[in-house]
Amino acid sequence: MRTAVSKSRIERKRPKQERRAQTDLGKIKLVGIAFVFAIIWVALWGRAAYVQLYLGPKLAAAAGKQNLATEFEVGERGRIYSSNNAILATSVESKSVYASPVEVQNPAQTAQTLSRILGVQRRWLERELGSSKGFVWLKRQIEDREAEAIRQANLPGVHLTTEYRRMYPNRSLAGQVLGFVDVDGKGLEGIEALFDERMAGGRAKFVVQRDASGRRLYLDAQGHEMNIRGQDVRLTIDTVVQDAAEQVLAEAVTKYNGRSGMAIVVRVADGDILALAHYPFFNCNIPAEYKPATRRDRAALDIFEPGSTMKPFTFVAALEQKVINPNKIFDCENGKWKLSGKIIRDTHPYRWLSANRVLRYSSNIGTGKIGLSLGAQPLYNSLRSVGFGERTGLSLPSESPGMLRQPKEWSEFDLATIAFGQGIGVTGLQMAKAYLTLANKGMTKPLRLVLDPLQEVTDEPRRVFSAQTANSVLSMMREVVEEDGTGKVARIPGVPMAGKTGTAQKFSGLAGKGYGTGIVASFVGLVPANNPQYLFFVAVDEPTPVSFGGVVAAPAVRDIAIKTLSYFGQLPESKGPPDPNAPEHTMLAKATRPPVAESAGSGVVPNLTGLSVRRALEVLGRHGIVPTLKGNGMEIINQNPAAGDPWPEATEASRPDAFTLWLGHAEKERKQ
Repeated sequence: MRTAVSKSRIERKRPKQERRAQTDLGKIKLVGIAFVFAIIWVALWGRAAYVQLYLGPKLAAAAGKQNLATEFEVGERGRIYSSNNAILATSVESKSVYASPVEVQNPAQTAQTLSRILGVQRRWLERELGSSKGFVWLKRQIEDREAEAIRQANLPGVHLTTEYRRMYPNRSLAGQVLGFVDVDGKGLEGIEALFDERMAGGRAKFVVQRDASGRRLYLDAQGHEMNIRGQDVRLTIDTVVQDAAEQVLAEAVTKYNGRSGMAIVVRVADGDILALAHYPFFNCNIPAEYKPATRRDRAALDIFEPGSTMKPFTFVAALEQKVINPNKIFDCENGKWKLSGKIIRDTHPYRWLSANRVLRYSSNIGTGKIGLSLGAQPLYNSLRSVGFGERTGLSLPSESPGMLRQPKEWSEFDLATIAFGQGIGVTGLQMAKAYLTLANKGMTKPLRLVLDPLQEVTDEPRRVFSAQTANSVLSMMREVVEEDGTGKVARIPGVPMAGKTGTAQKFSGLAGKGYGTGIVASFVGLVPANNPQYLFFVAVDEPTPVSFGGVVAAPAVRDIAIKTLSYFGQLPESKGPPDPNAPEHTMLAKATRPPVAESAGSGVVPNLTGLSVRRALEVLGRHGIVPTLKGNGMEIINQNPAAGDPWPEATEASRPDAFTLWLGHAEKERKQ
């Protein structure tokens, strides 16, 4: 009985123990589960911290590459204007294509498509598109059709941007003066290089966000609030005078088989260079097709011996030093004079000549004797005072200072030859500056090529010889043209001209060879003779078979002077029948030709399509409008406003979008 009771008690106690054990087991499980979750929670937070703190910048950059892109815009390069408001250089909107390789999904397929559109080698494209670069140019300044094909292809990672292609509407007009730019718009020569920093357009960056399909979501405003357009430059060049000088110069060089030539026209009152012409011509639109020798601004860079055009400055020095007067007689040795064991010759044999006739007939012997009477130091001082042996101050790239040795290095023979322009090296611009001082009656005056920005004047005007001396030399130079002097071919009926011819041998440059057979023929003309308003200088390198300055260069100066005076309304009316041998002045006829007919009355826009860029700009310029140019080519294929629309209001005409012209090749457009 007792045993049964004990078993019953034991059995009653067992469930309590089991329940306690089960409870403890449950607690252990809960703790275990909580521990496991705690570990997972810590691991997740640790991973999050790792991703955020350590991998965050890398992942953000990767995400940015997928949906953010940086695009850029380059500002338009400043224009170059002439003094008569013609556009000499402008910029045309053009599309360029580039890629972000990290965005390209299939480099091989993309390269194949681009190769077909752009005509670029497929292997090169595939290599560039498959690179790890952030940015690569694929083709610069593409045609409009190519740009539209790129848009239609919608290739991931391939983008178009607007650049500006430099264009020179007048083609070769003042080409060596203007210079040119490279594909990035950087000025390499001439005015383009001199004012590159001023004219260069700025660069603005834009951040673009795209969705998964590549569609643009937004474009920030940074850059659009900036003025990234370059500043303009205005030259003293007048396009009509420049065109006249270039055409006459080309005729002179080709007629006498010269290697090259230069022509300069200066307005005496302000020293402005109205024309700075070179031949052969240089078309700035296609610089790669020309040799460096053709692109050279010879008037600023090339040194030559001036020959007899130097003689007036020897006379200036001699008159100032009271060594001569116009009537002093010199023995010209019948054209052959032996000095220091060497022979000096004249073109024609003369014996006794007064000083004024020495200049009129351009006697080397007579001028050499005047130089000996004057002495080395006074002649040197006089030549330096008018600008020989130093740069002109125009700040043109690589301008030459010429060559004028110190007088202590001169022998007796050197003194005589320098007096008549041999043994000294000058540039065309130095000759113009020296004669500008003579035309200004002994007061120095700087040459000027740039109107805006205003150039700092380093040297104040100063008197270097008397007005009386200047008048005496100008009177002698007038005899050169108006009497039976060497420059009589330059005469213009009714226009008094003072002038001087030059026929200088070229130094061969070979040891022991001295002077060769090459000649530089030149002529300087000052109009009118007594009180010059214009200065004309022409030089032709190595003309053949005739090489005299009075035959080669003097007629060119005459023709340029006639056209210039006619243009400014200062040429007297010719009396009597016209000269049958006089050249036809086609440039003036072209310059005074009536403008393009403006359809439906003068108050509406004319049809400009089919015109050359130069002609269209002339028409718009008369209305004070500088258009925006787009596309490639040199002819107008479309316009906005359209023909027949009202002209933009005066307040709107200066806006960049007031008038737009699209350029192309008219023949190509018609065929297509």
